[in-house]
Amino acid sequence: MMRLFKGLMIPGCVLGLWQWLVMIQYVKSESLSYPSAIAAAAIGVIQDGTLLVAAAQTFSGAFSGWLVGATLGIVVGIAFGLSQTLSRLMKITVETVRPIPSVALIPLALLIYGYGVLLETSVVAFSCFWPLLIVTESAVRGIEPRLIEVSRMLNFNLFDRVIKIILPAALPRIFVGMRLAAAVALVVSVTVEITANPMGLGYALIVAQESMRADRMFAFIGWIGLIGWSLNTALLNIQYRWFGKMGFWEEQV
Repeated sequence: MMRLFKGLMIPGCVLGLWQWLVMIQYVKSESLSYPSAIAAAAIGVIQDGTLLVAAAQTFSGAFSGWLVGATLGIVVGIAFGLSQTLSRLMKITVETVRPIPSVALIPLALLIYGYGVLLETSVVAFSCFWPLLIVTESAVRGIEPRLIEVSRMLNFNLFDRVIKIILPAALPRIFVGMRLAAAVALVVSVTVEITANPMGLGYALIVAQESMRADRMFAFIGWIGLIGWSLNTALLNIQYRWFGKMGFWEEQV
């Protein structure tokens, strides 16, 4: 609780100063609202259902894209980690495709899927694939070689080796990659909605901006930040419960 209070001190001071400058009319701008009006707008979008609908749309696109991208990234990362030959053969392809910004694929995805969740899911999946690929490959390469030798002595097939040896040993670091990808998924999802997809929190931001409702615009921005913070906190708690006893928590946090 004390840590949360300390963390809110600076934002609280900034908001208080902002409100005071508006009240004394030092700041005058139609495009810049003030904290009390933003708070009222934030409550308003909850009461009229706008926030819940938009948040559900954004979450569905972000989560499905994160799930698809993370799964494919883990599978390919394990394959690359186990086979240096395969990793070398695919190196040029990976290093050529990986730097492409995910938002650059929006026109292509729009042609393929049209508007909707599939558009958002495909772009988010592309952006989440690469962090999991890199982290998983590195995690598999870092597994103690003696564990691999034990699996060979026990005559494990490839599937059993992955499930019983490789994944348990690499999972703590893979989970860190999943946390990073979750943040990327939210950012890309909102970006897709702002630029192309008429749904979700990103589109709600554009509607508020075109309606000259700065208070609602700031309210949606605040809700996006709150959702991101809640998501990261939930994943941190899961990481602590799963891996804290291994000493991995202290290493990463």
